[in-house]
Amino acid sequence: MKIAVIDGQGGGIGKAIVEKLRRELAEDVEIIALGTNAAATALMLKAGANEGASGENAIVYNAGKVDVILGGIGIIVTNSMMGELTPLMAQAISESPAKKVLIPLNRCNIEVVGVKNEPLPHHIDGAVSIVKSLL
Repeated sequence: MKIAVIDGQGGGIGKAIVEKLRRELAEDVEIIALGTNAAATALMLKAGANEGASGENAIVYNAGKVDVILGGIGIIVTNSMMGELTPLMAQAISESPAKKVLIPLNRCNIEVVGVKNEPLPHHIDGAVSIVKSLL
């Protein structure tokens, strides 16, 4: 199974997701770090991702080549992450046949109804549980 973790800005959320995936999943699961910028990618690689790439083309190219995509809900919203996530990135992620596991962060002027306002680590635990059930 190939899993893409997508993040931007400082990469802290992606780092936390990669660390948790690496602890919970078998070593043969491939984790690909896709950052909107090099700093985010580097942090996810340090956290244990197998491979990494940065920028619009890397995200557009790889979105259709993975089985699962993980990230904050903003990865499917044009111009989220203070403009780092381009329209082409959002489109490629949204249209990818991969299963998308999105963490409900109340940023980017998005409020997800029915989602409990819990700390980020709890949402990451839930996301990893979903990925585990897909294996």
